[in-house]
Amino acid sequence: MSTTSMTRPGGERSWLAAPPPAPRLPDDEARRRYPRLRFQVFMGIFIGYAGFYLIRNNISLVSKILLDGGRINKTGIGLIANAVLIAYGFSKFFMAMISDRSNARYFMPLGLVLSAVANLVVAFVPAVSGSLAVFAIVMFINGWFQGMGWPPAGRVLVHWFSTNERGWKTSIWNCAHNVGGMGVGAAAAWGLALTGDDWHAAFWLPALIAIVVAAVAFALIRDTPASVGLPPIEEYRDDPAKVASDTSELERLSYWRIVIEHVFKNRAMLLLAFANVFVYALRYGVLSWAPTYLSQVHRVSVAKGIAGFSLFELAGLVGTLACGWASDRIFRGNRTRTGVTFLTGAGVFLVLYWLAPVGTPYWLLMVHLFFIGAFIYGPVMLIGLQAIDMSAAHVAGTSAGFTGLFGYVLGATMASTGVGYVAEHFGWYVTYGMLVAFVVVAVILLALIGPEERRLIEAHRVRSGRQ
Repeated sequence: MSTTSMTRPGGERSWLAAPPPAPRLPDDEARRRYPRLRFQVFMGIFIGYAGFYLIRNNISLVSKILLDGGRINKTGIGLIANAVLIAYGFSKFFMAMISDRSNARYFMPLGLVLSAVANLVVAFVPAVSGSLAVFAIVMFINGWFQGMGWPPAGRVLVHWFSTNERGWKTSIWNCAHNVGGMGVGAAAAWGLALTGDDWHAAFWLPALIAIVVAAVAFALIRDTPASVGLPPIEEYRDDPAKVASDTSELERLSYWRIVIEHVFKNRAMLLLAFANVFVYALRYGVLSWAPTYLSQVHRVSVAKGIAGFSLFELAGLVGTLACGWASDRIFRGNRTRTGVTFLTGAGVFLVLYWLAPVGTPYWLLMVHLFFIGAFIYGPVMLIGLQAIDMSAAHVAGTSAGFTGLFGYVLGATMASTGVGYVAEHFGWYVTYGMLVAFVVVAVILLALIGPEERRLIEAHRVRSGRQ
């Protein structure tokens, strides 16, 4: 089977396959259309990806209603939430392998609609909420469809935005998850208000909105510049990719063999994946346990602890944008130096937060927490971007999905269960010492990638004639 065309046994092209190049437009027409289409497809993946967050894991929004009604206990809610997390981590990698050969215009909206259907099943099929096992299975399926969101967005970013602008553009796009995160709270609250606190509304109303969002994304997204008759982005912006793509191997090798060669045997991808484990463990280790830590150690109210949780997420928005801008403008595309710098900043404020004595003013604790969030969310975004940058374009989504697999399945799980275990048996002092160690390990792993990235950057400068 041709990996570029995804043909059926009879030779017929699959409707989901990446489209072939369209006839090349005249140069003046291409110059006129390129800016408009770049903005259009960017808005498509931004709006589309925000839509996924409307329906990712809505059980947390109505957990109190379910607990108070005796429908489920805390352990059950945790199992359901983890089912989504684990499915998403695996799907982000395996669905990326399909996405790299598919039409992003179809792939992203399809995943969003299928995820919406899973949420509608939760809302309207009583047997789902009547059984913990069935509930977890349906939400596992939802998590799998959620994995169809990031890979096509990564495909669009790598084909429509070139190396020396991709850090800033990716950081802006990454804010879609903050927009979606805010949107789901508003949609769920609206649904509960309309139905007198019927928890089902937190699933069906966001799902209906997500279907509308999928239609908008379909209208806006185009797969690649070539598919609409435009030149490659590297030609348009005179900015060659860091890694040259040998697309002839798509016809010579199976896609799985290509993944083995470009991902599993790629030292930089392996280092990025393991670094992502510790970055995600740090992110969720601080974020998820912030309300508990602040209330148990610093004796602040639960409300103030939750405020710290929200502040951490807000800081992430600021930090993501700052990191993307800095990686392009200050560090000139060197994602490794950017990541190490931001992780060092996270480590400094983590130590201040950890060693702050009881009685430290609440506002100062919030300053520490804000800067931890600002500095850690940059590397969260940057590792996926670095995987795209350091991969050939035809496996970029798979490479980023590989790092996401490690981050979610190992890192986030380590944060939820591992941090809780250490805090329970060894105390918060040891727990935060462990989180500081995570920073150190992540910095070391990223630093090991530095020489390879510098070599690619130098080769990029030679090809672009910018020496």
